[in-house]
Amino acid sequence: MIDVRKLRMLADLQRLGTIAAVADEMHLTAPGVSMQLAAFERELGVTLTRRAGRRLALTAAGALLAAHGHDILDRLSLAELELDALRAGTVGRYSVTAFPSAARTFVADAFQRILFDNDSGLELTLSTLEPENALAALANGAVDLAAIHSYSNVARDVPNGIVANTIGSEPVWLALRSDDRISAGGAPERLADFSDRPWIIPTPGVTCHTMVERACGLAGFRPRVVAETMDFSVQVALVAAGVGVALVPALTVDTVPDGVELVRLTDPIERKLLLAVREPGLGDPGIRNLLDIIAATATARLSNLRVSR
Repeated sequence: MIDVRKLRMLADLQRLGTIAAVADEMHLTAPGVSMQLAAFERELGVTLTRRAGRRLALTAAGALLAAHGHDILDRLSLAELELDALRAGTVGRYSVTAFPSAARTFVADAFQRILFDNDSGLELTLSTLEPENALAALANGAVDLAAIHSYSNVARDVPNGIVANTIGSEPVWLALRSDDRISAGGAPERLADFSDRPWIIPTPGVTCHTMVERACGLAGFRPRVVAETMDFSVQVALVAAGVGVALVPALTVDTVPDGVELVRLTDPIERKLLLAVREPGLGDPGIRNLLDIIAATATARLSNLRVSR
């Protein structure tokens, strides 16, 4: 095994030209450097240096080994830099999944921040999955981090071995036409007062669907469903068309059509936003850095939410 420290001395001798210069750079004495190079020759069984007047020059074998030394030392320097970056969590490849409205808002913001950060070497891939499928993908190792949600009226079960931290919450609003308002003066609406309205709801089998059913159930009625879609922008468009009313989380709404209002409820519903990782992932500086960035962009998005009426 070649002694890397002695190899550096040989490479430095080729670069600097004198034993004294090598000793000065390595904070050693000149005799100490000479002894180390002599020991290096004995270990390798090859003559590496020769006298050239008062100077010590490299033999052909020494020059060849020194050239390899420069390459190896450059690679070691690069490895040290990359190791520092790994410790800082600024490099690495990670896969992220998020529910659609998170993916196009605060997760997209996080990706943009990382992309335009010249000090970041994080490489990311993104998929969109509803929380149930996202947790399954996280558990089986298909993704490294998942943005998921839960509702105040629908508990979220997290599998063993996964940690989910809350990064904020958003209100769920009643979307209705302005001429369908019941409360006066912009006051919150009672969900029970809309029991006779047609309803637009998410498709069955997902938490958003359960949220609507439970909210209506707690208000004392079963919604008369006239349309089902997971696209909340479609829901709001259908509200504008007079098809019915809907419950929509704040982050799902980009624009509000003319004649539509997003109204607070007397019994508020909230959607909690969470970032989930496998427990061992918390020891990965890159994942911790990614968690911090996404949490910060989520906070910024939530602070700029449309004001409900």
